[in-house]
Amino acid sequence: MTKKIGLLSYLIGICFLSSAQSNVVIAVDHLPVQGKNLNYINNRLPLKQNALLKLPVGSIVPEGWLGKYLQLQKDGLTGHLGEISAWLSKKNNAWLSTDGKGDYGWEEVPYWLKGYANLGYILKDPKIIAESKIWLEAALKSQRPDGYFGPLILRNNKPDLWGNMLMLWCLQSYYEYSADQRVLTLMTNYFKWQANLPDSFFLKDYWENSRGGDNLLSVYWLYNRTQGNEWLMDLADKIHRNTANWRQKDDLPNWHNVNVAQCFREPATYYLKSKSSDDLKATYANFHYVRQVFGQVPGGMFGADENARPGYTDPRQGVETCGMVEQMASNEILLGITGDPFWADHAEEVAFNTYPAAVTADFKALRYITSPNMTISDSHNHAPGIDNNGPFLMMNPFSSRCCQHNHSQGWPYYAEHLYMATNDNGIAALLYAASKAEIKVGNNQAVQIKQQSNYPFEESLRFEISTQGKTVDFPFYLRIPAWAKQAKVTVNGKSQQVEAGAKYIRIERKWKDGDKVELSLPMTIDLKTWKTNKNSVSIQRGPLTYALKIKENYVKKDSKASAIGDSKWQETADPSKWPSYEILPASDWNYGLVQNQLQTLDQLKVVKRAWPKDAFPFDAEAVPISILVKAKRIDGWKIDENGLTGVLPLSPVESMGEVQEVELIPMGAARLRIAAFPTVK
Repeated sequence: MTKKIGLLSYLIGICFLSSAQSNVVIAVDHLPVQGKNLNYINNRLPLKQNALLKLPVGSIVPEGWLGKYLQLQKDGLTGHLGEISAWLSKKNNAWLSTDGKGDYGWEEVPYWLKGYANLGYILKDPKIIAESKIWLEAALKSQRPDGYFGPLILRNNKPDLWGNMLMLWCLQSYYEYSADQRVLTLMTNYFKWQANLPDSFFLKDYWENSRGGDNLLSVYWLYNRTQGNEWLMDLADKIHRNTANWRQKDDLPNWHNVNVAQCFREPATYYLKSKSSDDLKATYANFHYVRQVFGQVPGGMFGADENARPGYTDPRQGVETCGMVEQMASNEILLGITGDPFWADHAEEVAFNTYPAAVTADFKALRYITSPNMTISDSHNHAPGIDNNGPFLMMNPFSSRCCQHNHSQGWPYYAEHLYMATNDNGIAALLYAASKAEIKVGNNQAVQIKQQSNYPFEESLRFEISTQGKTVDFPFYLRIPAWAKQAKVTVNGKSQQVEAGAKYIRIERKWKDGDKVELSLPMTIDLKTWKTNKNSVSIQRGPLTYALKIKENYVKKDSKASAIGDSKWQETADPSKWPSYEILPASDWNYGLVQNQLQTLDQLKVVKRAWPKDAFPFDAEAVPISILVKAKRIDGWKIDENGLTGVLPLSPVESMGEVQEVELIPMGAARLRIAAFPTVK
């Protein structure tokens, strides 16, 4: 609820800007939940409305570094995985059959298609759209008379639903793009089949049981787009009661990292139907509990290299690439449900600091596990230091199976949530990146918003509104990140300081062509102390965490020879075209930060450089900003017996080494890195 205009509003931060047309700029803590958006679909009764509404895929076209990332993804592993992965081979593929029989009929095809197809819709790429249509048409034509569709997989004589949950998401995106009514027909018939399935056969396998929340979201999606289907609300209850219990106090049903990142939001999803605050609180409690126990590390994720294990909480423990993109997606979904900018802040934390380092800078290889402290990325077996046996730290385009396919959703889904619609027929800018957006506001009035910025490497975000020559009245919301201590906003050159602690700024005016808004988010250096992880510290500036720049030595390897054991590739896949790499340290990494400099962080030197010519800043040799700090080597901190970065020593550490100046670069650009540092006296 926005703060009411008046004396009280003045005291708590409301402000007015004067110009030829009046603007009202208001600090608000909550987005409106009441009201009906006339342009986009929200939940209908008895469901509780979302605070924010997703725009159809393709409405937002990224530019700048995010646009470059999508282009790299298209030209790299995502766009060419169909030439590599055996699961994406069209020969006898179960996802292309009409009877559900064939090879490779589980999660891999829809995992990849979720991001691949959306990449095509966003970039308006005819080749990707046509290739995606082959798989989507096959799914649409695969429905049996009883309603089941896709490959027929039985586990313990029970039908598997997990792969279909993923394909439903692909079909929903396709419907947003095409309005193909066959999607609604297929989903209606499929959910009738689910409704008739006995509980004893429903969501019983490990993966589908954990991930029933994805199925629940699809039920809501269909309910909101069709009439006369109130039975779907009974199915929603059935899904919830048969899904793993993600509402336990200080415990989870399992500790597999992808399940945690993907499924902790199930109670908040069900909250839209139950309207019980306990369900919503359970999702927040899950998030914070995981990070309290295993997430005392920079980068927004937690230590669960396969599964979180008691005692394995050092920042050398990593997380799957799958876990990163699922966490980003969960954040985006929860942002829509709640409107809480906390979820946007966290989406940025993972997207900027953790996910970029999981792939090579050219997006042609990825690794299964990435850690906040990671000084070696090789093809060796590091178990039991990590919870996997095999070459799980290797940058390999032929390997990792789940992450190899599931990585594709990360940046497309992120790009789709840069803006979302509000219930008062306005628009909210949420995840900041240069872009162009076509949006409907007011009563079906089209506007365009062009955003220019190199954020998060720049403090200023500039928006230009185009109204096609008309005057359009709508509210425009700007998210203020929690780290931004003193944001400023300018409308057509008239500036106003924003109240400290504001969560959103709401700008109300009659907009016209060429109106400009500038949001300034001054960034200061901050120190994060991880007391439960040996008193280690991290250096942050704005949304970026900074890591030691380690010289990275890339050693080319054969992708087939260095792949994880369950990897499969096509006969024609060429490892010379798609090589793998070990990344080995070619400079010292075992540094601690000199303690006394951390008392005066504003004295640390921030070095700014020219923006990269290729517009790609997540490369260790092309970062546009770094921080210089004083450090000492800690001789006793070494690679351990399992070939991993040694566990952090307890800070403060005694060191006889000389004081040196070292460079810290944005953590996301460092494939080798120390991001959680010991301190030295």
